[in-house]
Amino acid sequence: MDKEAFFQKIVTFTTAVHEVTYDLTKDIKPDDITPVQYSILEYIAVSQPVTLSQISDCKNISMPNTSRELKKLTEKNLCEKFDVAEDRRKQMIRLSDAGQAMMNGAFERIGERFLSRIKDASEEELEEINRALDVLQSKVFNRDK
Repeated sequence: MDKEAFFQKIVTFTTAVHEVTYDLTKDIKPDDITPVQYSILEYIAVSQPVTLSQISDCKNISMPNTSRELKKLTEKNLCEKFDVAEDRRKQMIRLSDAGQAMMNGAFERIGERFLSRIKDASEEELEEINRALDVLQSKVFNRDK
């Protein structure tokens, strides 16, 4: 296998993922939060509970800026910090009930857009896509590596 051509396919694929993500999520963010704050909430929603450093690393935001944005989100009652029972020095972050409700609404609208995008796919194509996603998740996008 030509590894350079394979890598270029990955680059093209990840670019397309970013473009589709933009299409699926444009105009989803509420007006009273910034794009960075929405991105943080989205990450927390799919990975909670998380630490400040996990958010900082994943979103490529400095720790002070991440802390500042989380403070604003906490003040807006969209997320909350809590102590870890085994190590009270460590704090975890999760969505508040209001934050969870907001993200559930956002994901519902994103889901509707996604279903519209794949509406013409056959059952066999949907099964093939599902299998491909499983392989990509386990071999390429595995977070444990």
